[in-house]
Amino acid sequence: MEKQINFRLTRIGQYGIFLAFLGICIAMALTTPRFLTVSNLLIIGTQVSINALLAFGVTFVIISGGIDLSLGSMVAVAGVVAAMFAHPDTYPLVVPIVLGLLAGVGIGLFNGLVITKSKVPPFIVTLGTMTIGRGLALILSKGRPISNLSDSFNFIGGGSLFGLPFPIIILILAFVICSFILGKTILGRYIYAVGGNEDAALASGIPVKAVKLKVYALCGLLSALGGILLTSRITTGQPNAGAGFELDAIAAVIIGGTSTTGGTGTMTGTLIGALLIGVISNSLDLLNVTSYYQQVVMGSIIIGAVVLDGLGKKSS
Repeated sequence: MEKQINFRLTRIGQYGIFLAFLGICIAMALTTPRFLTVSNLLIIGTQVSINALLAFGVTFVIISGGIDLSLGSMVAVAGVVAAMFAHPDTYPLVVPIVLGLLAGVGIGLFNGLVITKSKVPPFIVTLGTMTIGRGLALILSKGRPISNLSDSFNFIGGGSLFGLPFPIIILILAFVICSFILGKTILGRYIYAVGGNEDAALASGIPVKAVKLKVYALCGLLSALGGILLTSRITTGQPNAGAGFELDAIAAVIIGGTSTTGGTGTMTGTLIGALLIGVISNSLDLLNVTSYYQQVVMGSIIIGAVVLDGLGKKSS
């Protein structure tokens, strides 16, 4: 009987997030006719895109057994750097995009180097980087928003292609690429192995330090992409942008079923977790519920996801 209960708990932990997402969508469709309108669904997709990009990046990190609290700061730094070179009639569009992405990769590599060389816990290292990044964004922007961005740059976050907002297109492409890396490449297998048992991975010849450097660099790259999208969407480079974004991104990963101790998780689960957060936020707005309740709901869902994750481990 106990084995049957544990098995059921494991299955709930695997599929509960999808059922919860589906249930909320059905309930909202029955309650609020506006929910299933094309315009509202596109709004949800656009709002989710930035958080999902950050969540994809930190999924790599958490599966490898780490954590990254500097996501929001990387969003700010990348956005400010991109905005500095995105003024009209100055540089081609590729310049602010590449420089913004490089800024994120640089911070990610810094995180990875300090973690692998010093063996300081990732929580502490990335907490420090979060503060450093926020300071860098303020220094680069001189504490002021950077405006007057080119129309081509603003199209990235505000334009559409074939009726589909460009941020959603970027989200879909990022999901496909990240899923391929995690599920179909040697790096993906190494990430699971390092997160599952780092000592065993090292003994089997896996370059653990190189893997960690790559996952933090990937996290920085995707966070920077999210920062560029946000800057383009709000048409200004804000040094205070991205504050608290790391919490929503990590919440999406945990809600999506990625183990907090590493070794398990999928990009599909992370995407559903990000969509669930977006749907809940949108649903509360449509129902005219105060935003204060959203924090209570999110916190409850996170605790429930972690509890199910722990129960699933006990049963294995």
